[in-house]
Amino acid sequence: MKIFYFGMTLFFLSGFCSCEQKSIPTKKEIKHFEANWESLKQYECPSWFQDAKFGIYTHWGVYSVPQAEGKSDWYGHNMYTSWHPNSRFHKEKYGKPNEFGYKDFIPMFTADKFNADEWADLFKEAGAQFAGPAGEHADGFSMWKSKVNPWNAADMGPKIDVVAALEKAIRKRDMKYVVSLHHSWLYGWYPTGQEGTDCFEEAGEKSLYGKKLPASAWKVKDSKGFYTVDPMPDQDFEDVWLAKVKEVVDGYSPDLLWFDNRIKILSESVRQEMMAYAYNHAAKNEQEFVLTFKQPDFPLGTGTVDLERARMPEIYPDPWLTDNSISPNTWSYSTDLKCYSENRLIDDLVDIVSKNGCLLLNVAPHPDGSIPQAQQDRLRAMGKWLKLNGEAIYKSRPWFIYGEGPTETKTGHLADQKFNGFSEEDIRFTTRDGQLYAIALGWPESGKLPIKSLSKNLYNEQIKSVELIGHTGKIKWTRTDQALEIKLPETKPCEHAFVFQINI
Repeated sequence: MKIFYFGMTLFFLSGFCSCEQKSIPTKKEIKHFEANWESLKQYECPSWFQDAKFGIYTHWGVYSVPQAEGKSDWYGHNMYTSWHPNSRFHKEKYGKPNEFGYKDFIPMFTADKFNADEWADLFKEAGAQFAGPAGEHADGFSMWKSKVNPWNAADMGPKIDVVAALEKAIRKRDMKYVVSLHHSWLYGWYPTGQEGTDCFEEAGEKSLYGKKLPASAWKVKDSKGFYTVDPMPDQDFEDVWLAKVKEVVDGYSPDLLWFDNRIKILSESVRQEMMAYAYNHAAKNEQEFVLTFKQPDFPLGTGTVDLERARMPEIYPDPWLTDNSISPNTWSYSTDLKCYSENRLIDDLVDIVSKNGCLLLNVAPHPDGSIPQAQQDRLRAMGKWLKLNGEAIYKSRPWFIYGEGPTETKTGHLADQKFNGFSEEDIRFTTRDGQLYAIALGWPESGKLPIKSLSKNLYNEQIKSVELIGHTGKIKWTRTDQALEIKLPETKPCEHAFVFQINI
């Protein structure tokens, strides 16, 4: 029997001219998801996410308005907590919280300088492949035109459907669209059980602040240190929580839907219904959809794992995400906002990608809707680096090992806040289309870069040549039993993370 290929049709020819044609399906079978964990494990992380590597989102909302110092995205909670600096600041600048409450910031959230196209242009210039806003943070204020939540940006404050404006601008620039949702935190977030606040006085079914709950409702921690609640949310809260998710899914069809932690306070049936609804919506529209979550809110395999200000210590077998802020001290705008250095941000991206991860980097716009210059500068520096070195990042996959060097990244929730960055001896590896890249996170003063993992004793392949991306001349190198030793040129091809193409 002989086998011949003609176009996309396979023919089996045996003897004379008898033949049988095998048809090949032209349309992918549409999956259907049931609201149970077993069915939800049909989820597959799409290749676009594995290829993208870098995205940007924003923390911008009513919580940006006070312009306090420190971690301000939780201002709506902290202003009612007597020992917190935000509380002292609030009393000094705005008055007592029963006289000027969090809701009173909403008319001040006018967003006079917000321009979705300018944001999207900047994100594109930064090299992001997906981008979008925080759709609703813990404060219960939706950034889209909501039918189930009267407290929303289309009807109050700026009177703009921010989620819609950014969806249009971001997709117009061929980026995937992401919306983050943090609204499970709303339950028990405002101190509706604490007298002497407007939260206590105005708590109710349709209030921004929610129903009255004991003052200690949100402060209970489980065995792993995660916040839980007592009492747990009732049916009304769960219904509205789910309805908000459905509004975002139906109205904006995000390519990536991101969830903050603490969702486990919701019943399993609600969490399962939400995931099945989102997955079936995407499947019906033939959309390659990503849903990210923090452990332990959903079982592994039902979505894509996300780590907050943290990263995997080694290569993780499935694609994963880390969300970090451009600032080590806050997620949203504050008057003392400090930014990570350009070098740190690029090194972090390289390290995360080498371990099969993607970075979702948060920026913190000014309450007027402009993005501060220091943040713009860092994003443009990342874009400049990626324009030169992106072949080692985009569409790449991990090598046998993620890298080498003395620095061990810290693990655990928020661990990156205690991490001081990499040394000149740290190297990370990626591959793309069979090509190996070694990315040096420093430029040794000795003028020599040893890569121990590519020594004759550790790597049984011939190395034909070594190239430095961005450098036009030849690179001198030798290989010993201890290392592949590269002689660095006198001039650096860029300012950060130097990419060597290892030709085998």
